[in-house]
Amino acid sequence: MNISVVAAVIVAAIACTTDLRSRRIPNWLTFGAAAAALMYHLVLSGPSVAAAGLGGWLLGAALFFPMFLLRGMGAGDVKLLAALGAWLGPETIFYVAFFTTLAGGVMAALVAVCRGYVRTAATNLKFMLTMWWTTGIRPIEGMTLNDVQGPRLAYALPIFAGLMVTLWIR
Repeated sequence: MNISVVAAVIVAAIACTTDLRSRRIPNWLTFGAAAAALMYHLVLSGPSVAAAGLGGWLLGAALFFPMFLLRGMGAGDVKLLAALGAWLGPETIFYVAFFTTLAGGVMAALVAVCRGYVRTAATNLKFMLTMWWTTGIRPIEGMTLNDVQGPRLAYALPIFAGLMVTLWIR
């Protein structure tokens, strides 16, 4: 198995642990993993592979950044996907983000069902989409990570699931 893949799995697993315990993914993990990835690629494979790692980092950050701007996702989640992108490159991180989004939807639905939150979640979703349609896409007071009253999902879990599905398929 490729060292980059092993490193990405370890980083994602550590992020799951910290996210579940504290609802945070620490900067030392995300920035440290990204820096280690870029140095690893540069030293062992040269500037072109390091540039691909940088591209993966940038794409990973860019894919989840809109959700962060809408305050529907924490910065640690964005930085985690970026760090995984530094290890895996832009093509692979695109698939990780895609499968993460699917896993996040499934996990969010399960959390809503288990916590008896389905009706409220559906009402909130309808309200949010209506607000976006009429006033434009922006954070909606009372429905952001900072002030939501409902259950929250440690998003490192769907990121880990998306990573594992990607590695299994590819």
